[in-house]
Amino acid sequence: MISLAGRDILNAWGKFVFTGIGLGLLIGVTLTMAGVYRGMVDDGKALLDNSGADLWVVQQDTLGPYAESSSINDDLYRSILAMPGVAEAANVTYLTMQVRQGRRDVRAMVVGVVAGSPGKPGWPPYLVAGRQITRSHYEAVADIAAGFRLGERIQVRRNHYTVVGLTRRMVSSSGDPMVFIPLKDAQEAQFLKDNDAVLQQRRRTAENPSLNRPGVPGLLDAVIASQSNNPYVNAVLVRIRPGYSAEEIARPIRRWQRLTAYTRSQMEEILIGKLIATSSKQIGMFLVILAIVSAAIVAFIIYTLTMDKIREIAVLKLIGTRNRTIAAMIMQQAIALGVIGFVVGKITATFAAPLFPKYVLLMPLDTVAGFFAVLMICVLASLIAIRMALKVDPAEAIGG
Repeated sequence: MISLAGRDILNAWGKFVFTGIGLGLLIGVTLTMAGVYRGMVDDGKALLDNSGADLWVVQQDTLGPYAESSSINDDLYRSILAMPGVAEAANVTYLTMQVRQGRRDVRAMVVGVVAGSPGKPGWPPYLVAGRQITRSHYEAVADIAAGFRLGERIQVRRNHYTVVGLTRRMVSSSGDPMVFIPLKDAQEAQFLKDNDAVLQQRRRTAENPSLNRPGVPGLLDAVIASQSNNPYVNAVLVRIRPGYSAEEIARPIRRWQRLTAYTRSQMEEILIGKLIATSSKQIGMFLVILAIVSAAIVAFIIYTLTMDKIREIAVLKLIGTRNRTIAAMIMQQAIALGVIGFVVGKITATFAAPLFPKYVLLMPLDTVAGFFAVLMICVLASLIAIRMALKVDPAEAIGG
């Protein structure tokens, strides 16, 4: 049996294929935008997963350490570690800044971890090359997205660090790669002052009569020494023993330690519901608009292709071709165009995703949903085109 749809496509295959490719590029943009939205959410979840923590202890009444500034004393982890049900507790600092490598700057989240304690909360859970930090100063582990290589020297504020290890998918909630350095260095970098500021502070301290008493030798030196140290961290990451719940441990910390403790679900709500909420909503709205525009363009293309061959349809009706056969021809062409467009769009999105500076996550569920959505749009558009085509008077169409 001769396929009218196939014969018609072969008669103008170039136009049909290029139309499918153009449609595919539009579908590819839509799939990529959905992947950008998914990637933002996944970055926030990856940040929590990679921390290895069950509980985040931060400054009281703050949303730290990711959404707000948080500052707590670095000796508080000892009292938390002594609590029943706590398996591990580790100090950590987070600071988003520019990391210099040669002549280029890389936007990164600098994470301070306790040196020589791999496996504790806050450390990268795995490496793809090199080793973990073993020295208490001037070593770094970086995410490969930063573009650093093993053995390279990078600069964080005034200090230089050697990259001894590389990890993967260790990113902040905004997609910036992480750079891990020893905790003491991170504390210094976070509150480091320039030389002029240090001199001015020492001058003001020396001119303060209550801090520079003639009868109390050594007082001024002790005050200056205390001002030069930074005994603060951004958070304590806590890992819970089996058999205990995070809320069970968090309750006494909030009550007796006068700190705020967040469970995994609460921290996820802060990251996704507050920190990236505006950006994700904006991308989500743009995705909805793009999907509507794509659907309208698909419908317009199918309608135009059908109306372009209205004379051929009129001839078919004059020679006795049934309306059902003509409708099937239009429907088959619309579905074939949708399949070609979706295949081209999926291939385009797959190859374009790694080129984006931020993580693009293409979910299989989104792909399946997108495929059926494209087919549904093509079917609906073909029904409209069929209705218009079958209303045409053959004599007027041929005579025109």
